[in-house]
Parts: sequence; structure tokens; C-alpha cells
Amino acid sequence: MELKCAVCDDEEVQIDTLKRLVCEWGKERNYLIKAHSFPSAEAFLFDYIEHKDYDILLLDIEMGTMDGVSLAKQIRAENEMIQIVFVTGFSDYIADGYEVSALHYLMKPVKREQLFAVLDRAVQKLEKSERTLTLSLPGETIRIPLYEIRYLDVHQNYTTIHAAQEYTVKKTLAEFEPLLDDRFFRAGRSCILNLTFVRRVTRSEVTLTDGSSLPLPRGQYEPLNRALISKL
Repeated sequence: MELKCAVCDDEEVQIDTLKRLVCEWGKERNYLIKAHSFPSAEAFLFDYIEHKDYDILLLDIEMGTMDGVSLAKQIRAENEMIQIVFVTGFSDYIADGYEVSALHYLMKPVKREQLFAVLDRAVQKLEKSERTLTLSLPGETIRIPLYEIRYLDVHQNYTTIHAAQEYTVKKTLAEFEPLLDDRFFRAGRSCILNLTFVRRVTRSEVTLTDGSSLPLPRGQYEPLNRALISKL
């Protein structure tokens, strides 16, 4: 497997350490690693505009003019696949991980074993992102990447899949559940959520990264929060 990784940090020593560890991890796992480094969020964004094929981003939070959370928000606005790992000396930003679907937070100094475990998870999520949902529609068959699906909801016997486009088929949610993976959460009887699109959760509703809001059934607040925490 070939992986393109980026390390974005304003400390040169930290960049060198993380790049070395990423390359060691890739060698142990027999992956071909293309590791790039950037001294600021602006430097990475300038390169990313031209080359959007990064798989993993190890991102410092407190940097110069643009901080890591702001950079992650810009990336997430158009890219759900890249695996973002915050590497920071502060624990005050963990709540921001919900909004940008961060894979994990690593506290400095980064431990080799912890980084390797997180990178293993990143690869697992990248592999899952390649899965698709196949729909048979009148006159055509549609394959929708699972990472594009924000949620599914049902009305009577018809389920609508909300992705880049919306598709409605005569199936129940129970029929779709085995076709999805663990990034999806069944929120009551009428909705299945893609956890990577969840921005904010209250006891009465869920706000997604596109700004839309969905009602949250009674009794689902705690289970949904546990599911979200397990993904960080």
C-alpha cells in the first residue's frame, strides 16, 4: 500500500521526529510512505490546493497566524477521507475534534507505540472509506461510497439516502444496516447517522457538518455520544 502523509508543525525538531516515526511505521507495515513536512498551516494549505491526495495529516494545533483547528475545518469542508491526527501539547481543544472528525489526539511528546496504533487505525478507516452502497434504481444501478453518505432516513416503507445526491428506494432501514459499517449509528427507528458528519449533539437534535439539523429521539443522546467518543 502507498500512503501520502503530511506533518504540519512549527517546531523543526517535532517535524523531524514525526517524519522519522512515520517512516519507521511504514517500513514495519510494508507500506510505501511519501512523507511531506510543512512549518505552518498556511504552507500546507498552499500545497494542498494543488495536491489534494494526502491520506494522513499529523497536525499541530497552536501555530502562527492560522491554527491547526482552522486548517482542519477548511480541509473537512471538502474532504472527508483524509485522516487528521492532532498532535499537541494542550488538551483544551478535544471538543473541536467533533467538528472536524479528527481521528485522534496525541499529546506531546509523542510516544512511538501510541503513534503506531493511531496510524494503524488511520489505514483501517481509509480502507473502509473505499466501501460502497449499491442501489438498484429503475433503469440503472448506483454505487455510493459510504464516506459520502451523511444519513439515511425512512418514511413509511421508503428509505432516502442523503449523499452528494439523494436517492429514495423501497427498503427499510433494517435492510440497509448490514450493508453499512461501524461509522454509522442507528438513532432510533427512523434514522441512521454517519458519525463522521456529526458536528454537534444536544438532547433534542443533531447538527451535521453541512449545517443541517435532525431531531434526536429520546434516549439516544448518551448512546450517540458514546459512539462519537469511541471514534476519537
